[in-house]
Amino acid sequence: MMNVGLIARLGAGLRRRRLAALLGAGLLTTSAAACSPAAVPASSRCSTDAITLSCPYRTATLTAAGEARQILWQVPRGDAPEGGWPTVIMFQGSVATPALTWTASPAEPFGAYSQTQVVQRLLDNGYAVLTPATHLAGVTFWDTNNPLVPDYLSSNDHALMLRLFDALDSGMFGDASTERMYATGISSGGYMTSRMAVSYPGRFKALAVAAGSYATCLGPLCDVGPIRDDHPPTLFLHGGLDPVVPLATMDAYRDMLRQKGIETRRVVDPTALHRWISSSPAEVLAWFDKHP
Repeated sequence: MMNVGLIARLGAGLRRRRLAALLGAGLLTTSAAACSPAAVPASSRCSTDAITLSCPYRTATLTAAGEARQILWQVPRGDAPEGGWPTVIMFQGSVATPALTWTASPAEPFGAYSQTQVVQRLLDNGYAVLTPATHLAGVTFWDTNNPLVPDYLSSNDHALMLRLFDALDSGMFGDASTERMYATGISSGGYMTSRMAVSYPGRFKALAVAAGSYATCLGPLCDVGPIRDDHPPTLFLHGGLDPVVPLATMDAYRDMLRQKGIETRRVVDPTALHRWISSSPAEVLAWFDKHP
């Protein structure tokens, strides 16, 4: 049987080696590498040291279609409101294991620090956060646009989502609630965020798609639609110079939503590549707060 913990550690090592390579190639400046994370409030679930922002998490395992899948999760401090904590499902990018969502340095690539700041802002403002893993302990990608899985509803990821909804209802994730659910994610996780609107209608109050597009798009290959009338309000966060998920594919999705009368917001960093842009923490929190 595959050692899930070993694979997760390999994923973390991959990101550290990628960071070292970027530093060695001069693609990250010395000043950026030396930058310390911003301080967090004393009441925060998360903490900082000279290098990283870290948010503690718990681990649950769900078996879906015969495959064990880890869910890293946390709830805010204090007592939950009536009905439970509103819940954000946050989908990882390709090969970026869920553990990488919960700790990051400002020097790391792809906006990793902004991603962890999203987690911190959500936890500190009353949202439970769940980060499920892709296949093979998070070192792959989501099935939503996998050309080898043309029917998403027959995929392991669909089975995982059904198990996840049931687990939320059963109380596996404490006082996290299914009454107010939201989704966000980057890259492959951005496409998976869109999948929540396509395949699970009525479950999500709002979405935030980072460096992604419609559920079945894949990089520059993008045919948007169909769009449901009940598609949740959607925030788009994108780098203007993204070479992986072209800005035009995000705009095509946003334009289709606007034509259907779906509320959207578009936030673009004109000089950013494929990453969580720096405004993401404030934008995601404000968007979800706007759609209770």
